Amino acid sequence: MTMSLKSFEQHLIESAKRTEALLASLLGDSRLAGEIARPASLLAAMRHGTLNGGKRLRPFLVQESAALLGGDPQVAARVGCALECVHCYSLIHDDLPAMDNDDIRRGRPTVHKAFDEASAILAGDSLLTFAFDIIAAPETRLADRPKVELILALSRASGIGGMAGGQALDLAAEKSPPDEAGILTLQAMKTGALLRFACEAGAIVAGSDTEDRQRLRTFGQKIGLAFQLADDLLDVTADAAIMGKATGKDAGRGKGTLVALHGTAWAEERLATLAQEAIDLLAGFGPRASILQQAAQFIADRKN
Repeated sequence: MTMSLKSFEQHLIESAKRTEALLASLLGDSRLAGEIARPASLLAAMRHGTLNGGKRLRPFLVQESAALLGGDPQVAARVGCALECVHCYSLIHDDLPAMDNDDIRRGRPTVHKAFDEASAILAGDSLLTFAFDIIAAPETRLADRPKVELILALSRASGIGGMAGGQALDLAAEKSPPDEAGILTLQAMKTGALLRFACEAGAIVAGSDTEDRQRLRTFGQKIGLAFQLADDLLDVTADAAIMGKATGKDAGRGKGTLVALHGTAWAEERLATLAQEAIDLLAGFGPRASILQQAAQFIADRKN
């Protein structure tokens, strides 16, 4: 890897700014063809839950995976925004009193606190639907087949067999903590599925062959595991002000995590192993994979 950590972080910041700008445009006041109106209060709630900073890691992974394989950067940017809409919908709904009951997200009031619960539910519903609108729209200049592949893959990553199912398992874990296999399944679904999609989506955008698509998919699985493990460590060790959200929640609710099961020393060692496995997966691409390899290390080393 040739890019320094500081250079990588600046690259991530610049990418996040571009994603934020495109999201702001997509969530603008002007209605699209076929839309009857964009209710101002609902749009405001959607924007509050989406245009609130963050690393925009998932769009970044879509864009860098596509770039690695020669994909169109404008298409990758739109697909990345679609994925970010799904991610932000999940955060809005996860924060609701019926779910994780959080008041702060990225240092600001959560949507149900800034607006109300009904607005938060509708904002999440609208963002989820809008994600597939973005991919299907003619402005996303892809042939029909890769568009269908993207829609199918994102549906599978988001729904009962992916993120939403993972959240259901997470809620159940508060009542009956799972064993290690159950924890790994839960985390692969709730957190890992969208990160896996982010990397695979770049390969779909680029029209890559099955081997490269599978390699990026496996890379996404590795960094998804690393991301959740890092998150569990931060929940134990980080300060809420740095995180921009409440910490210590897992222990407070009696949830089973790999950190609780094996301890922080084991988790830190496992994180390092996952990062190296992800880095090694992309070694065959040579120096052009350095940004994605640095992303794997960044995920393992992150402090918020």
